[in-house]
Amino acid sequence: MANLLAGEASAYLRSAAHQPVHWRPWGDAAFAHARAHDQPILLDIGAVWCHWCHVMDGESYDDAAIAAILNRDFVCIKVDRDERPDVDARYQRAVSALTGQSGWPLTAFLTPGGDVFFGGTYFPPDDPVAGRPGFATMLLHVARLYREDSDRVRANAQAIREHVTAALNEARTGVVTASLVEHGADAIARVYDVRYGGFGTAPKFPHPGALELLLARWWDTRTDWPREIVDKSLSAMARGGIHDHLGGGFHRYAVDERWIVPHFEKMIYDNAELLRAYCAGLAAFGTPLFRDVANGIVNWVLEVLTDQERGVFFASQDADVEPGDDGDYWTWTPEEARAALTEPEYAVAQAVFDITDAGEMRHNPRKNVLWRRQEPRNDAERALLVSATTALKAARDARRPPFVDTTAYVNWNAMLAGAMLQAGAVLDRPECNDVALRVLRRIWDESWEPGDGMRHVIDRPEPRGLLDDHVQAAAAFLDAFEATGDVDWRERAATVMQHCLATYADGTDGGFFDVAPRADAAGYLAARAKPIQDAPTASPNGTAGAALARLWVLTGDRAWRAALDRHLAAFAGATDALSVHGAALLRAIDWAVHPATRITVAGPAGPGAACTMHLLALQAYRPRRAVVRTVAAEPAATLCVDVTCSLPVATPDAFARLLT
Repeated sequence: MANLLAGEASAYLRSAAHQPVHWRPWGDAAFAHARAHDQPILLDIGAVWCHWCHVMDGESYDDAAIAAILNRDFVCIKVDRDERPDVDARYQRAVSALTGQSGWPLTAFLTPGGDVFFGGTYFPPDDPVAGRPGFATMLLHVARLYREDSDRVRANAQAIREHVTAALNEARTGVVTASLVEHGADAIARVYDVRYGGFGTAPKFPHPGALELLLARWWDTRTDWPREIVDKSLSAMARGGIHDHLGGGFHRYAVDERWIVPHFEKMIYDNAELLRAYCAGLAAFGTPLFRDVANGIVNWVLEVLTDQERGVFFASQDADVEPGDDGDYWTWTPEEARAALTEPEYAVAQAVFDITDAGEMRHNPRKNVLWRRQEPRNDAERALLVSATTALKAARDARRPPFVDTTAYVNWNAMLAGAMLQAGAVLDRPECNDVALRVLRRIWDESWEPGDGMRHVIDRPEPRGLLDDHVQAAAAFLDAFEATGDVDWRERAATVMQHCLATYADGTDGGFFDVAPRADAAGYLAARAKPIQDAPTASPNGTAGAALARLWVLTGDRAWRAALDRHLAAFAGATDALSVHGAALLRAIDWAVHPATRITVAGPAGPGAACTMHLLALQAYRPRRAVVRTVAAEPAATLCVDVTCSLPVATPDAFARLLT
């Protein structure tokens, strides 16, 4: 048979269309074939941006001898984790339960019914590498095990399925109190890296949601430690190699605790959440570095991730250009840097960016990751660094760039659109608002279908039925309402959340399931999940809680408050175990237990005092803030904290004093 991936919409699946493996896409047909021939399934889950997925593709799936084993003994299914996060979440759980490992590529072996009985992540092609069995040897062993002891295989697979089904429900009922936020913030602080900023050790991920939660705690308590954690973490990431100092934006994570050596892929969702965190940090502290970083993220988004014509944001930018280069596009030998710069520029860049003969990359020790080891010493050096950075970017732009996945996922487009609306205000860049509103209009016009809900990809009918697309879109629609005053955006958010309550809510125990029920769910998709961990993006149930809270504050409708209370009670007992992975839930609880600030700005449309006060309201940092812009004959602004309201003020100066 021929490989069946050439006609798939996913760039990741199409990239495997040339392979000699008889790949099938996820679906009923693949499982029916496995059942008909009583063959085990090899499930490979990866992504187009994934470095080790490319490595395993080149080493194993391009190899004719390994493909012959696979084609003879297995039904092979390849899944794009970005396109099918519902499939990925379930099989990551199963393989992690078996091996303690998860990640991409995910290599899982299933019964014909879709139950996992063996698995892992990356496997080298030959024996032995770092204690891992060679892939060919393992395939022969797994096939023999299935043939000769299929009853035991199925019994073990059923036990794993029962474990996964139970683990997918992360709800734990409890009482919602202010102490949950306090204790949750304390738990996050306990894993803070005092020396280098951020949380935990290597590999180190940014966790911007946790930083925003701590920023809110600083505002409410005015104690020093939350501010120290936020300021040091944002500053350390900004100076590290995880930050692209030439093109702006951030790579996915750092392999070291000092933030220097990244995994070089750049994701839309990481940069959306980091843009929010840096804008919030700038609004709260006024730190010039945070303004520079936020502007850099916006510049990269507009240059690389934005299709102005289609009105969409792209999904990711790859780490590598070719197999085995391991970030060569992003890194520099001293000779490469010297060739792009004048001698004075090189002298400053070498000192600031730590460009030496001993670089950081294992595959090529002369390759340097650019990170800020020190700052320029004076104005002359600062000017030289600016010109050096411009010249290095121009030289890098002349290289063959890494692949950009142009898929427009609804949840990630909504996340970035909301962040761009925040940046449009805080950075005073109206072009951010323009592109964000264009994207959100496309989501509403082309992805939302009454009764059926949201698509997962803006311009594709399938897949659909994912909670995250709905709640992220609702949150962004509320951002658009606050930014524009157009009540249609608030009504759209309400419509989407009503659909979530009707389709995804657990009417018995509370909380939302991650997928809509489907009669034809293959494999583990029949198992219902209530995710609350931020992994890596904000959990859909945490995001849903914040959306319900904002609808309550913006409308005053007690039905939204009742839905919020029921929703949060379903998860309140889980907060103690989540730490940095529970920030989205804790931020939703924060809305429920602490006073919200509602700012109302009335006045004529167009430039004038009301417009200026509206911008000031959007620029000011306050946690749990909701902004309402209305049209009236005369400008007036009021600020209400819980049920206590100010007298109206009519001028920007008076309103600025009121905000402070």
